[in-house]
Amino acid sequence: MSAYQTLTIEISGRVAIVTFRRADQLNAMNRLMQGEITEAFEALSADANVGAIVVTGEGRGFMAGADIKEYAAQTAAEFDTFQAAGARMYAAIENNRKPVIAAVNGFALGGGMELVLCCDIVIANQFAKLGLPEIKLGLVPGGGGTQRSVAKLGRNRANLLLMTGAIVPASEFVSAGLVNEIVDVDRLMPRALELAGMIAAEPAAAIESLKALTAHAVSGDLADGLAMERDILGGLYRSEIGQRRVREFAERSAVKKVSP
Repeated sequence: MSAYQTLTIEISGRVAIVTFRRADQLNAMNRLMQGEITEAFEALSADANVGAIVVTGEGRGFMAGADIKEYAAQTAAEFDTFQAAGARMYAAIENNRKPVIAAVNGFALGGGMELVLCCDIVIANQFAKLGLPEIKLGLVPGGGGTQRSVAKLGRNRANLLLMTGAIVPASEFVSAGLVNEIVDVDRLMPRALELAGMIAAEPAAAIESLKALTAHAVSGDLADGLAMERDILGGLYRSEIGQRRVREFAERSAVKKVSP
C-alpha cells in the first residue's frame, strides 16, 4: 500500500486503522488529503485480508472540515474539481465493501461530519462535537451533508442542524441513532477496535451482504429490499461457511438437549 503524507494505515489482525495526520490543522482536509483518503479506502475495500476499518484523527480533531485557506483560494474550475473528487471520496467510504467504524476523537465539522455520516458505526468520546456550519459562510454542505443528515437524523433534526450551523456534542446524536456509543477518551480506540475485531471475525461475505442490505433499506424500495434479502440469504445458506456453521449450531443444540 502507498505511503501517505496526510494519513497513516495500520493493520492489526484483520482490522485496518486509518488515522488522519494533520493535527496542527485539526485534520482539515486539503486536496492532497482528499485524494489520499480516496486511494486508501478504495485499496482497503479490495483487500481480502481486511475485514473492518476504523477511521480516526490525530490530536484534538477528527476532521475540522475543508482546509479553509486552500478552499478560499480556489478558482471556479478548481472548486468544481474539488467537489467532484469529494463525491468520489465519500463514496469510497460509504460504499466500501468493509464496515467502517468512525472513532470520533474531537471536532467533526463540515466535511468531517459528512465523512462520519458515511460510516457504518460511530463511537465518540465525551468531548467530541459534530456540526455542519456551512450556513455561516452563506453556503450549504457539498459532500452529501444535506441528504445523509436527513437519512440518518430525520428531516426536522437535520433542518435544525443545517439551518443554524450549530456545533453539537456527539452525545446529542445518540438518541437519533447517528452515534452508537459515547465513551471516555482513553476507551475510544480500544472500544472501536473491539467492535471492529468482532465484525472482522465473522464471514466476510455475510458482513458485506449485511452492509448492502441495510444501505438498501434506507434508500431503496421495500419490496426490492425484501427480495434482495431472500436472494442473499439463500446464497449464504448454500455456501460452505453457511452450511458448516448451521450444522455446528444444530449439533451444539442437540448436545445441550441431551445433557442432564
